[in-house]
Amino acid sequence: MNRTKMKAAVLDAPRRFMLTEVALPEPSSQQVCVRLEGCGICASNLAPWEGKPWFSYPMEPGAPGHEAWGVVYSIGSEVTQFRPGDRVGLLSFHGFAEFDVAEQSAVVKLPKELDHSPFPAEPLGCAMNVSRRAKIQKDDIVAIVGIGFLGAMILQLAASAGATVIAITRRSETLRLAKQYGASACIPMDDHWQVIDRVKQLTNGRLCNVVIEAAGKQWPLDLAAELSSERGRLVIAGYHQDGPRQVNMQLRNWRGLDVINAHERDPEVYRQGMGEAIAAVVEGKLNPTALYSHYYPLDEIGAAFETAANRPEAFIKGLVKL
Repeated sequence: MNRTKMKAAVLDAPRRFMLTEVALPEPSSQQVCVRLEGCGICASNLAPWEGKPWFSYPMEPGAPGHEAWGVVYSIGSEVTQFRPGDRVGLLSFHGFAEFDVAEQSAVVKLPKELDHSPFPAEPLGCAMNVSRRAKIQKDDIVAIVGIGFLGAMILQLAASAGATVIAITRRSETLRLAKQYGASACIPMDDHWQVIDRVKQLTNGRLCNVVIEAAGKQWPLDLAAELSSERGRLVIAGYHQDGPRQVNMQLRNWRGLDVINAHERDPEVYRQGMGEAIAAVVEGKLNPTALYSHYYPLDEIGAAFETAANRPEAFIKGLVKL
């Protein structure tokens, strides 16, 4: 029997989700409607949840979830790439709900090897896109500042490429994880100058020709520049949309750094990254399973966001399961 209603979480005020019933979304001619299995909580979701002044409430049902996966439920009249029953990852924007729609150009089919695995497609694709933009090669010396979900995935990809990886992060749990994922050295991010001195020791004073900042805060951004060698690549992968940042232009200019802002906005590039992520997981170059640390049902989404904001020691990635 075809459904006409679905459950969805509505962020109707800062730090307050309400569970409601709304009409099932209808796909347009080029869209697919997906019955969602789950949606990840992104760091970018925390700003609207916290109530930054540039957001308005209530938000649309399911917003701001954009890390979803599930099974195709229905398709538009001009959709040729997917059929009901296909298991897919998708780039959509109302993922904290039982169903969501997406353009067929923003959907990727998941192979049978991933049948029983969560697949938050957008952040996995983001990791592939960051790695591509960073141009990591064998024998590069790569520092990754901030080992959360994104940083840990980039670390795996860098180690798989044959680079020497130095992981820098503040939590002991993620330091241990970085070692498991192939980091050659793991440095606690507790003192600015001690971190710099330790990296100098590890590199015979040369510093790192690729530095990836994946924390999204001012201090890690400052630290990342200091760790970059002359003519190095400073790759900004962290989420920096909570206000202005200051940068040391004298340092960046003096060292001749190439500064790469590695976020993508082109849906086709996103889709490419999601497709590459599927291949990397199947081939064993990327193993995100251990990073899914916390699972919550939709009716506990408030608790899920509290955990994501507070980041307890064991937390890496929270998923809302539908």
